[in-house]
Amino acid sequence: MAIEEKIKQFPDSPGVYLMKGARGEIIYIGKAKSLKKRVTSYLGKDLTEKTARLMLNVADIEYKICPTQSMALVLEAALVRKFMPKYNVSLRDDKSFPLVKITKEEFPAVYITRKKEDDGASYFGPYTNAKLLRQALKVIRKYFPFRSCKTLPNKACIYYRLKLSPAPCIGKISRQDYAKTIKDISLILSGSTEELIKNLTREMEGQSKHQMFEEAATLRDKILALSSLRDEIYSSQNSLEELRDKLQLKKLPMRIEAFDVSNILGLQATASLVSFYNGVADKDNYRRFRIKTVQGADDYKMLAEAVSRRYKRLKEKNLNLPDLILIDGGKGQLSAAENELKRLELDIPIISLAKREEEIFTPQSTRPLRLKNNSAALRLIQHIRDESHRFALKYHQVLRRKKLMDEL
Repeated sequence: MAIEEKIKQFPDSPGVYLMKGARGEIIYIGKAKSLKKRVTSYLGKDLTEKTARLMLNVADIEYKICPTQSMALVLEAALVRKFMPKYNVSLRDDKSFPLVKITKEEFPAVYITRKKEDDGASYFGPYTNAKLLRQALKVIRKYFPFRSCKTLPNKACIYYRLKLSPAPCIGKISRQDYAKTIKDISLILSGSTEELIKNLTREMEGQSKHQMFEEAATLRDKILALSSLRDEIYSSQNSLEELRDKLQLKKLPMRIEAFDVSNILGLQATASLVSFYNGVADKDNYRRFRIKTVQGADDYKMLAEAVSRRYKRLKEKNLNLPDLILIDGGKGQLSAAENELKRLELDIPIISLAKREEEIFTPQSTRPLRLKNNSAALRLIQHIRDESHRFALKYHQVLRRKKLMDEL
């Protein structure tokens, strides 16, 4: 396939792109908030001399999806460090870019620095954007708490109360357990998230076998978090293929968008849209809608408003439409959303997932579709549905707190 045709199929999602030379060697690695927009820019006429020279040597191009731009930054640095591409000169040589330092101590500290010293510490990077790097470390720290103070204090700090540090300073974690956390963080920063997921999965299975269910649940949460951080899909390609086959779709549902509404007796009504590409949460394409036209508790009309606003905008701006729309609810919610698509004259496959029996409703059938509990396709759409509910509820809570503050 010609490079131009291949680039047309790139997603409008965060990720990393890898340009290859005639022998298949990687000659340049870059990150992007939108892979499609960034890589398409290389096909323009007004290229710098350096970029034009690069493109003369590009024989193939690939990409890896990331859930956020900040995690694309982490993956980019790890891949550059691994492959040392010819045209990534700045990342290989520039001493002013930030690094992540893991100190060599009994309880190592993890923090950002711009100076690499010969002190036995481990260094990761360099990274091209300090802001994105801080965001990435913030996400990692939520699931793998670490010490960030440069000098170990004799009392716990605020990060311990926020559950972002295990407080080795007051003996709240053993040296062995903390060393394991640091090893896990190192795997993420070195681009070996898949290896870490396999390790944690084996450990979780062992905990479950010994009926240590609380410990197993903690590991499960880490695995789910890593599944959204890694550069590969949340679930296997089989889940998307199964979903296509079960729903009799014309093509693989690479882009899935899901809606949910949240309100209390019609008050502070909101709707959420979450977007998944290739099975991965694409958080840069999440959207929130404050319901404007509906009075009272009418979930159908609220949903219809959100669907109408979303796809009217995409149609008017000639932007990419999803391959599948997922609605949280039953036949009624599905019909409300489907009517809006018909009004906009858009032919987008749409389904709904009802919570009680986990039944799938489609416009084409009067009877719901029931997939087996161990179905990969069902697990995928359940995950997407639950994420849309979480996102809607979070926005609704924000508005409620804001209203309470305004009333004080």
